Amino acid sequence: MYSTKFYVCNFLSSAALIPCGMPCCCGMIPPAWWLMVYFPSPASSRSMASKTPVGFIGLGNMGSPMAKNLLKHGYPVIATDVFPESCKELQDLGAQILDCPAEVADKADRIITMLPSSPNVIEVYNGPNGILKKVKKGTLLIDSSTIDPSVSKEMAVAAEKMGAVFMDAPVSGGVGAANLAKLTFMVGGVEEEFTAAKELLGSMGANVVYCGPVGTGQAAKICNNMLLAIGMIGTAETMNLGIRLGLDPKLLAKILNMSSGRCWSSDTYNPVPGVMEGVPSANNYQGGFGTTLMAKDLGLAQDSATNTKTPVLLGSLAHQIYRMMCARGYAGKDFSSGSAPTAMPLPPPRKNRACPSAPSRPQHIRLKRT
Repeated sequence: MYSTKFYVCNFLSSAALIPCGMPCCCGMIPPAWWLMVYFPSPASSRSMASKTPVGFIGLGNMGSPMAKNLLKHGYPVIATDVFPESCKELQDLGAQILDCPAEVADKADRIITMLPSSPNVIEVYNGPNGILKKVKKGTLLIDSSTIDPSVSKEMAVAAEKMGAVFMDAPVSGGVGAANLAKLTFMVGGVEEEFTAAKELLGSMGANVVYCGPVGTGQAAKICNNMLLAIGMIGTAETMNLGIRLGLDPKLLAKILNMSSGRCWSSDTYNPVPGVMEGVPSANNYQGGFGTTLMAKDLGLAQDSATNTKTPVLLGSLAHQIYRMMCARGYAGKDFSSGSAPTAMPLPPPRKNRACPSAPSRPQHIRLKRT
């Protein structure tokens, strides 16, 4: 019976390939590429060994495509979500679905969480069926939720007591980038653990940036989203003004995107229906990043600004605008829905007291002469 190596070497002898200088079992001298194929480098072996199960908790608009990309890169995924129906698609793709975070922690030593808010993170980590109830020593915990930096620090301390490592790694890019594995991760935590975290996060994103100690990833994300909200409001107001002045919205967007007013909200995520395809404004503002979540993130920015005594006038105004949008029924819509005609209706004009049917006139103030 011939070994695979013997057969391959005889095949190579007939091909008259250039030798590398090392004899083999059949007396032939194999080429260098043969050795690389049949004797992989230690680095390749480590790469294969690293494809151990990854836990994933939170399979919403962002978490689901992120977990799918882990599967695409060969990682076995063990997942759970508070809504069982959110797990079905991932289960069909080969993921193992469990009932609670504690069960995930019992079977995986690398866990990623993607949750809506600080209370959700506290419950998933510290709750009765939380991760820290069954977490193993040495487990790497990566939280990609956008939450209060102080909560990230609390979770890091709690994880350390259990012998685990916690890192905050919130994301930017939205659902589109999550689907395409082009997210940007802003990572905070122990620098020595960053390489291990980057290996996983690189399967779901195009940029993985180390920001500093635990909490700095959240700080970067909060700042980014405050600017995003301000930019989206500015884009929506600009587009609406141009439309009322008689400009075609596609033409106006084209001009903005070749001029100094260009921004992500105008060229990638335009809020006006009909201007772009594949964005929430083209789908009645469904999907994407919810108005409620943007209001929440702006609230985090406000809290941080208050704690650091930082004036953020436009950030404060953006927070109020998004809270008003939630109150007017846009909580479940994408955050770009502020440009919708009914999202921010103008107050009714004041009537002339002297003649109710007369149009409103500017009110002049008489100044007394001194």
